[in-house]
Amino acid sequence: MVAAAAIRPAAVADARPIAEVRVASWRWAYQGLLPDDLLAGLSVDESEAGWRSVLADQTMAVVVAERDGAPVGFASGGASRDDDATRATGEVLTIYVTRDEAGAGTGRALLAAVSMELRARGFGSATLWVLEANVRARAFYERQGWAWDGARGTHQVECAHHPIVRYAAAL
Repeated sequence: MVAAAAIRPAAVADARPIAEVRVASWRWAYQGLLPDDLLAGLSVDESEAGWRSVLADQTMAVVVAERDGAPVGFASGGASRDDDATRATGEVLTIYVTRDEAGAGTGRALLAAVSMELRARGFGSATLWVLEANVRARAFYERQGWAWDGARGTHQVECAHHPIVRYAAAL
């Protein structure tokens, strides 16, 4: 059995490793779901700039998973951005792991850690959005006790609207 990855709060210095994990994760997790040229064109540098700003701002809770000192995943959360949300509703905004970490329990640990951070910030429930066609991710969330709440939307990627669905859970 593989030892669990260590989970810790992210720091500004993690912006580059988080960006690297994000780009690598998108390229394997969204293969066949998003356009190949989009995935090939993802920029670690652009992602790093965005994450540096997020981490410096400290409005969002961000946690990093490490194995042997190297980041292998991350998750973030904050107040829900949904129009129908109450002030007691948080949102898991991101959760990504490298391909090698898929199925190793790292995603589960990250989701638990970011959920705990949201609970510590006073949120009693949380939501997250996932591509409707992302069967792997949807099954993962369902195994963790999250359920589709019936809400649907679209996520615009390169002028194409991809259907998304919202999952919810009590914290």
